[in-house]
Amino acid sequence: MGERPNFLFIITDQQRADHLGCYGNTVLRTPNMDALAARGARFERFYVASPVCMPNRATLLTGRMPTLHKVRMNGIPLHFDQVTFPQLLRAAGYRTALIGKAHFQNMTDRAPLLTRRATDSLIRIAGFDEATRNSVATAGYDQERRSRWRDPRHRIVTPYYGFDEVELCNDHGDKTFGDYERWATRREPQFDELRGAANAACDAAHVLPQAWRTRVPEELYSTHYVAERATAWLEQHASSGTRKPFFLALSFPDPHHPFTPPGRYWNLYSPEDVTPPRTCRTPAPSAPPHVRWLHAQHAAGSALRDSALAFAVSADEARVAMALTYGMITMIDERIGEVLRALTRAGIASNTVVVFTSDHGDLMGDHGLLLKAPIHYQGLIRVPFIWSEPGRQSGNTRDDLCGTLDIATTILQRAGIAPPQGMQGRNLFDRTTAPRLREPDSMLVEDETQGASLGFEEPIRMRTLVTRRWRLTLNRNQGWGELYDLENDPDENRNLWAQPDARENCNALVEMLARKMMDLSDGSPLPTARA
Repeated sequence: MGERPNFLFIITDQQRADHLGCYGNTVLRTPNMDALAARGARFERFYVASPVCMPNRATLLTGRMPTLHKVRMNGIPLHFDQVTFPQLLRAAGYRTALIGKAHFQNMTDRAPLLTRRATDSLIRIAGFDEATRNSVATAGYDQERRSRWRDPRHRIVTPYYGFDEVELCNDHGDKTFGDYERWATRREPQFDELRGAANAACDAAHVLPQAWRTRVPEELYSTHYVAERATAWLEQHASSGTRKPFFLALSFPDPHHPFTPPGRYWNLYSPEDVTPPRTCRTPAPSAPPHVRWLHAQHAAGSALRDSALAFAVSADEARVAMALTYGMITMIDERIGEVLRALTRAGIASNTVVVFTSDHGDLMGDHGLLLKAPIHYQGLIRVPFIWSEPGRQSGNTRDDLCGTLDIATTILQRAGIAPPQGMQGRNLFDRTTAPRLREPDSMLVEDETQGASLGFEEPIRMRTLVTRRWRLTLNRNQGWGELYDLENDPDENRNLWAQPDARENCNALVEMLARKMMDLSDGSPLPTARA
């Protein structure tokens, strides 16, 4: 097999595929990530398994769909009985570390919206609240909560989902906490007085919900922390004399909202130089009801614009959001450049695979919307993926259908490790003709919410099928769906669901969705006998 490679895995939070220069963005400057793509393989059609943080990050770790690893929505910690690919790397002799955002468990202490139905007339048996006995409402599943980090003695207990070393930087913008907050406070004892909207510098140039000009300097911002600690980690690893290969994950909390790029990055891009998406306008009559509902809320002045859920924006607001997001991304790109130079200085770049992706996208003006929601436009469900390996795949652009589900299998097989039974996805660089490893005919996206929102009367349960030409989306208990011809309507302007001339295609895609869900049902455990 030869020498086992190192892995430097870089992930950002809520970054669309087209928010990189190498994906065609002509305004945003990302020379370091563009250079990675030029030296490696860039994937054009890379889709998430879920368009929200916790479910898709759990899929990344396990190589299994959310309905299998059980993190169906934000708010459900990943159970420790789920096998992760860092665990397998660690067992095979890799040194494993995570610096930055984890979000494998809950970050907040807010009560859940979705609770057990009342059964006042029936006896509830203690210890049997769930249909499975692997409850996450026990000790060990609260390690990422902000309240735990108020105790100066608290640290992540390792190994943590396969990571032997963890330096946590959770939450977003200038509100991040964890090991990062302690690091920043050691450098600036009054650090807490520099961050948050209440402490923001006065600046009326950019008016946008969830945007403020932070007083945290660049050198104390979370992006700088992740890169500085990663550089130190690489230098220590190289100087230790160990022959162990490593898997180092760098997880940046940006460019997720709130929009708080520090210092010069706040004004690095002007909203006047940014062009919002072509669809940034009042939706067409054929737009799905939940999209029209958000715009109706905006028109009535009753929109909720301070949460993580999508809301409608004007074209001017979209420009501001894009300009501030570009500032955050360029800061990340510059810090990635520093880490890559450290990798070269350490003399280990020639045997290190560098991988870059994001956990999900952002609507960022698509159809006049911002942030994320169960609204599966391409800007939300399609993310960047770059695999840069010295001597392989140089300058290669891939347009086959693939996604987050494939990452675990691809990394394990590149390390010479067999994936466990039940791990899904495929090795993206295995050109075998075996049917199960051929390019899939479609990708599945699962999305569920704790509460009713967007005009729905019950929690949302949504499934999307993406093929080379089509995007089909179905919702539980709804008499409508979505069907878009991505080949002739790449902006997803015309919902064909109710069009008579599209009925045959629609029926075929619904059948394909059912078969895809069967394909991705659980293959673990294997039987132990013939019964």
